[in-house]
Amino acid sequence: MEAFWHQIENPVLYAMPFFFGFIAIEVVLLRVAGHHETRTGYSKIDTRTSLSMGMGALVIAGVFKFAVLVVLGVLWTCVAPWHIPTDTWWSWALLMVVIDFAWYWYHRFSHRVRIGWAAHQAHHSSEYFNLGTALRQKWNPWIEPLFWLPLPLLGFAPWAIYVAFAFNLIYQFFSHTETIGRLPRPIEFVFNTPSHHRVHHASDREYLDRNYGGILIVWDRMFGTFQRELHTPTYGLTKPVDTYNVLRLQYGEYGNIITDIRAARRWRDRLGFIFGPPGWQPAMVLL
Repeated sequence: MEAFWHQIENPVLYAMPFFFGFIAIEVVLLRVAGHHETRTGYSKIDTRTSLSMGMGALVIAGVFKFAVLVVLGVLWTCVAPWHIPTDTWWSWALLMVVIDFAWYWYHRFSHRVRIGWAAHQAHHSSEYFNLGTALRQKWNPWIEPLFWLPLPLLGFAPWAIYVAFAFNLIYQFFSHTETIGRLPRPIEFVFNTPSHHRVHHASDREYLDRNYGGILIVWDRMFGTFQRELHTPTYGLTKPVDTYNVLRLQYGEYGNIITDIRAARRWRDRLGFIFGPPGWQPAMVLL
């Protein structure tokens, strides 16, 4: 087990010093450009909150990862009809594409189903958009493994799934910036870029629930969720939380769900508050 554990050491952990280095570079670039005191720059308290959430997410994910690893390992060992090799370039390329496809649907679920949004909204709670925002991660990864369960059944080794997903997250870190404009058209057509991800983090009506892709934006083009960047976005939630309290940012929406469920009179309404889209309200009942 010790040897197996070493195989799935999180590449994100090793990337952290580089994350901090790039954040420092971005701060300098924004200061030189005169944006350090605007919404396109950095706020000390906002950045401190993002870093706290990122550190907490690493700890929680590390513990949760081991429990999920057992389940994935059983499926891969006892149920998968074949095992895809982990020592060929094509198997890793295939896994990266499959991981990104699974991420697209998980990410879309997290925006369109309220119980998923309750966990994910913490990442969108900042009204700033910079590399520090990328570290504003959720502490509630409970639903995410459901979207990875098919992967060991397809023959992908559990440790390889973790490694590939970590590199997917590392790529996404660099999409959280305003210092990079639009890239050449072929890149913008295929890959998720800072321009596409700025749209995803916007609260403007025309930008809501768009651009879910992790590395590839082609999924959004294929499934009708793509939106080109038309103007500088307004970042944050449609209903600002107005707090830097990490616990409220992470768990406040769960509290809102409980409040709505307690006030509901019918089971269909209770289920709607859990599994309906964010902002869902029951139809008026005629007495």
